Amino acid sequence: MHISARHDYAMQAMLAIAAAGGRLVNTNELAALQGIPATYLPPLLYDLRRAELLSSRPGNVGGYSLARGADRITVGDVMRAVSGELSSIRGRPAQSVSYVGAARALPRLWRSVHSLTAELLDGITLRDLLDELPESTAGR
Repeated sequence: MHISARHDYAMQAMLAIAAAGGRLVNTNELAALQGIPATYLPPLLYDLRRAELLSSRPGNVGGYSLARGADRITVGDVMRAVSGELSSIRGRPAQSVSYVGAARALPRLWRSVHSLTAELLDGITLRDLLDELPESTAGR
């Protein structure tokens, strides 16, 4: 599995918004808090909002908040929101590839990798990640 800048920034943004505890967080604040380029955030936040992981309020006092509790949003949810599949083979879903000859067993291996990745990422919530933070940094 390749963790792209897009995946990494999406997770950082979601964790920062979750850590805000329901307070609206705007894109400039997210950029400053996490060191994410401000120009990178709008399309990323759009995808997270479209996936119903974020809610937004427009305007000068607007910003983003989680659309549901941090205990109900998994790492897998975030990853899928910004890239679709959790894993792929040459840009295709693991379930759709086939091989011949000596490589016949590869699809089974790739499906196992996909299943294990999904199991891991769907089993970790934003709350789980926030709970691993020391108390003094959880609200930052």
